Amino acid sequence: MTSQTGSQLLSAESLDGASTVLSDLPVVVIGAGPVGLAAAVHLLHRGLEPLVLEAGPQVGNNIAQWRHVRLFSPWCLAMDPISVRLLDQAGWTGPDLEALPTGRDLLDTYLRPLAALPDLSSRIRLNTRVVAIARRDLDKVRSPGREQLPFLVRVRVEHGRLKDLHARAVIDASGTWTQPNPLGASGLPALGEADAAGRIVYGLPDVAGRDRGRYAGGRTVVVGAGHSAATSLLALAELQQHEPGTRVLWAVRSATPRPLVGKGSAVADELPARGRLATDLALLVEAGQIQLVSGFRIHTVERAGDGVRLVGDRLHDHGLADARTVHVEADQVIAATGFRPDHSIAAELRLALEPGLESAAALGPLIDPNVHTCGTVPAHGMAELAHPEPGYVIVGMKSYGRAPTFLLATGYQQIHSVVATLAGDAVGAGHRDQGRPAAVLCAINRQFMAAAHRRILTAPVAEAQSRARWVRGSTATDWSSATCC
Repeated sequence: MTSQTGSQLLSAESLDGASTVLSDLPVVVIGAGPVGLAAAVHLLHRGLEPLVLEAGPQVGNNIAQWRHVRLFSPWCLAMDPISVRLLDQAGWTGPDLEALPTGRDLLDTYLRPLAALPDLSSRIRLNTRVVAIARRDLDKVRSPGREQLPFLVRVRVEHGRLKDLHARAVIDASGTWTQPNPLGASGLPALGEADAAGRIVYGLPDVAGRDRGRYAGGRTVVVGAGHSAATSLLALAELQQHEPGTRVLWAVRSATPRPLVGKGSAVADELPARGRLATDLALLVEAGQIQLVSGFRIHTVERAGDGVRLVGDRLHDHGLADARTVHVEADQVIAATGFRPDHSIAAELRLALEPGLESAAALGPLIDPNVHTCGTVPAHGMAELAHPEPGYVIVGMKSYGRAPTFLLATGYQQIHSVVATLAGDAVGAGHRDQGRPAAVLCAINRQFMAAAHRRILTAPVAEAQSRARWVRGSTATDWSSATCC
């Protein structure tokens, strides 16, 4: 593959070379999810050499853990436009842009075909976990000559062997999926939480599928007030209809739960399927199918026979002064308490983190979940993502720290700015006020896909019939398993 300037890129065999001349080194991308692969595509497009390091055995490894879940944002928000164009050039037939993909759809229809393209596949290393990043020959204290030195990226490969790679820059798109928040209201694990791990699932279990037996006929408490919690609650309510004896409790920390998103309705929300989560969940609570325990701050988890007992303070409108100790017993617990970033691999780099969210300091005010939903975060780029360590940048879900307001469309805009900066394009690195990222990305992807569809329709009939197989998924009115941005 040649760059848009016509220059020849490095061969895959040279990616692990020992050269310390920055221009000869690849840009290491950590994570082969949607944002990580988009970073690799943009780097190639700009004539820069990527090396994608994925800890898992497959691209999109984290998505594979929630493949049963349907996104509440449509396909037009789930794909990077430059990647769509590259796939189109390879003869790919894309999905209906208005449909809502599942995690499985995202893997099978988009990420795996993208990663299989020859220009990309040779630059992806699976089962390669990054354990530390530093400047070669300098710890974080020393400043002279720092910017002229390459990054040293230490990885763990087959059989646990450690290996050091060199990079001109590092883009961390590793996400937060492997770092769930604990049940404890203080941000620390509740006392006894680790001992009860066999009864707790963090994240998004497949209630209707492979995990059905775990929850059927039992008493389950879902802890959390976000979209992941809503998804599990709706799935458990559906399970109630088929499995007598299934009971569902919903524990939230707020004494007066606010709407899940925005104004809390399908009509008012920027993404209708997301709004339906709030409205339909409210109906189930009102009907008594789901028992709501509000103002519940967990501090202890105890084993109770074959189940668990959650112990905490229950706050009322008057706050801590009016709190009383409450016990909630269940057979199973689903901890949908969100995720947090792990910055330990960058312990020898100079970071500037927003103290509450653990995002880049300048990004924090733009993504504050007390103010924004994922549809209202303004456009941002390298200027907001930068850390004091030049050449190291965090993108995607991890860039948001503890804020749950990330949208894939925003991640793709981040990549556009970051890669432009690495390519020395100051104009391209800036972002014009074109409106909300979601609307901008949908417009671009619709243009690309419409052009591809027109080419199919004008091709010979036999060719059109063989290629025009549009992948139809559920539409925005199918809310039953919708969950996340």
